[in-house]
Amino acid sequence: MIMSSKVWFLDFKKKARYTSINDLIRKLFEVSGTAGVLDEGDLTAIKVHFGEKGCTTYTNPVYVRQIADMIKSAGAKPFLTDTNTLYSGSRKNAVDHIMTALEHGFGYEVTGVPLIISDGLKSGISTDVEINCKNLKSVRIAEGIASADSMIVTSHFKGHIIAGFGGAIKNLAMGCATAEGKRDQHRVLQPVTDRELCTGCGLCAEICPENAVTIADEKAIINEDLCASCGECVSHCPADAISFIWESGIYPFNERLVEYAYGAALGKRDKSFYFNFIVNVTPDCDCAPWSEHPIVPDIGILASADPVAIDTASRDLVNAERGFPGTLLKKNHEPGEDKFGGTWEYTDSDRQLEYAEEIGLGSMDYELITVE
Repeated sequence: MIMSSKVWFLDFKKKARYTSINDLIRKLFEVSGTAGVLDEGDLTAIKVHFGEKGCTTYTNPVYVRQIADMIKSAGAKPFLTDTNTLYSGSRKNAVDHIMTALEHGFGYEVTGVPLIISDGLKSGISTDVEINCKNLKSVRIAEGIASADSMIVTSHFKGHIIAGFGGAIKNLAMGCATAEGKRDQHRVLQPVTDRELCTGCGLCAEICPENAVTIADEKAIINEDLCASCGECVSHCPADAISFIWESGIYPFNERLVEYAYGAALGKRDKSFYFNFIVNVTPDCDCAPWSEHPIVPDIGILASADPVAIDTASRDLVNAERGFPGTLLKKNHEPGEDKFGGTWEYTDSDRQLEYAEEIGLGSMDYELITVE
């Protein structure tokens, strides 16, 4: 029988006037029992997403500072961490990645803790974790994260062009994997070119990190053998001429995503805690070098020891809001309607949660506890 998991909720609508959110984050840390997963002297990974250069809606580093301070107060030794990207951009290697993190305010002078890219200079340092799941038997987790004694996962809850939404599960899966691990998750999706729409501008060939795209007869041709399915061409095509074969790829992608999350959490089930920041709920992941208008109002911050419960609660709270008109939310604006399905109609974010519960990552059944 699956047990209900506790999820603590800092509701921005109920925040008392003149009350600091920073103080409330510290209270959330305290009342949720986050310190219970920490031991004296733990090397504690604070898993964050520093945001791609051009994105402005990543989690506020001042918020992260509050969590870091509370970890230190518990006697542990925190460090901020993330992993390098599969696609080309400002976080492809550790040098560019750290520079981006510093430009976005995640330096020591703001957060009070050091910053480590856990998969090394060029994403080559990994630990193989055996999981024996349906799609994958083992996963490649960044060594710095795998070796940490404990982990606090801080996630910006928002939309995602493939997964539907990105929260704690995606932060574990993509965020803790090496570039090769990210390729393991993406490889079931194959981008294709609509020759009628393609203008032959060549942008896709220019940005492809695998040199898998060529231009012939003023049309883009994607080499399936070279393609890593990172989606960079899909998100950047100005003519919307490149798309994934959604019908065959969405389910296996979500399942592989969940299996990687399972592997990242394995060995730290009693040594991890999760914070979801449901603010700036943008349609796109923070991997995009831009930030579109949020699709719903800011909601608050959640904390839980269960990554499935916290993502389920986050999804439900987003769906309970009235969506903003004039945004990428094309339908389902009414409270109670599926906001992420209304943004990316071909996605199936429910599969992410259902499969995560199925393989034992956590429970979709939760008890929401409001922190005042």
